[in-house]
Amino acid sequence: MFTALLRHARPPSPLAGRLSAQSLLFALGEGTFMTGSAVFFTQIVGLSAAQVGLGLTIAGIASFLAALPMGKLVDRFGPKKMWAVSATGQAAMFSVWPFIHDFHGYVAMAVGMEVIGALGGAAFGTYTIDVLPPDERVKSRAYMYSALNVGFTFGSTVGGVALAFHSNNVLHMLPWFTTLAFLVNALAITRLPRATHDDRTADERKVKVPGPGPLRNPGWLLTEFFTGVFWTNQVLLNVVIPLWLVQETDAPRVLLAFLFGTNTVMCIFLPMAAARGVKDLRTALKAVRISSSFFVLSCLITLATHDTVGLLTIALVWLGHVTVTGAELYLSAASWTFEAELMDPRQRGAYQGAAGLSATLGKVWAPAVYTFLAINWGAAGWLVIAGVIALATIGVHPSTRMARRFLEKHVPADVLADARASSPEAEEGLAVGPPSLIDTDAPVPDHEPDPVH
Repeated sequence: MFTALLRHARPPSPLAGRLSAQSLLFALGEGTFMTGSAVFFTQIVGLSAAQVGLGLTIAGIASFLAALPMGKLVDRFGPKKMWAVSATGQAAMFSVWPFIHDFHGYVAMAVGMEVIGALGGAAFGTYTIDVLPPDERVKSRAYMYSALNVGFTFGSTVGGVALAFHSNNVLHMLPWFTTLAFLVNALAITRLPRATHDDRTADERKVKVPGPGPLRNPGWLLTEFFTGVFWTNQVLLNVVIPLWLVQETDAPRVLLAFLFGTNTVMCIFLPMAAARGVKDLRTALKAVRISSSFFVLSCLITLATHDTVGLLTIALVWLGHVTVTGAELYLSAASWTFEAELMDPRQRGAYQGAAGLSATLGKVWAPAVYTFLAINWGAAGWLVIAGVIALATIGVHPSTRMARRFLEKHVPADVLADARASSPEAEEGLAVGPPSLIDTDAPVPDHEPDPVH
């Protein structure tokens, strides 16, 4: 048993281990500050809750608008360099937080953070696809996802300890701690191996890539839109189910802590189990169907808790949270494969940026709509939410085929080979129409824990 645990704890490769350490560093800093951010903004900066929300909305719009330009910067200067620049820039931003004392400064800082973060997101996605061998990408990303959740857990613990002191002086230290974590993170990034896009000469970077960009690839935009719809599982997880528990069931509010604890544990130990067997577009679409099945099942379980009482309510709410976490895990594995195989290898930064635009449109509406449907329409609302996911599941099958045909038409075959890790059999699987939502041939997930550390 102990040997099996050690085997699961090992990274798929030394490079995956180094990337996972970087993920842990990032999440440690981010998680520490975010845990205490609400108190920091109100008690230190002196903002109202409405001002905090407005500032975050403005920053989110800025991030949306910056996504594509930041992606193009990644293509121009290389993902590793831009990733390190982003981490350093975020460290600088965090170091300035203690000196912000009004709304205008807060908005300026929040916008700067989001724009720099958009650069880092595009650079990270491009770098990992560039540097990881095709047959290791999904497994390595799953391991990194586990490390990310470990980092957020540690970061939340550090932030929680800081809040427990009830001291503004201690709160002042949170941005400095995060600054240090991001600086170490930036240093760790510079020591990673160079990716393909990092090795281009200055003259090569000036040459415009021939062919259309991602905004002219409707299949890619639709696929990422549907992926955004699937990622509304996070709205269910973090907003709708907690509100439903408090307002529509007799479950004790303390159950919320156990729900989020369960999600954290699952996201640390099970990503590699969920990603097992996801290696091409055919298996990625199968993972989407499994994810959507979990999402729909969560809706059906949760709506039933309106009329249950006592321990049965507690058990069902918990099970609804577990199933929506399953949706998150399988969707992660599928989305990594979509990124690897449906992008023009010469424009991965721009494709990452376009994905940010399209995926945001797929999910930005969900908090208001899902909350309204569940709380005001009850069982009918939950069925509508499930129906949205079912429609997206049907739609993503032709959209991925459309995206693949676009690449085959506009990208040279030798260049496109870098984006394809799939077998001929997988290619044939894409020619088949979308199967039913519940896939009876789906692999059964291995629920034996996959500890990271």
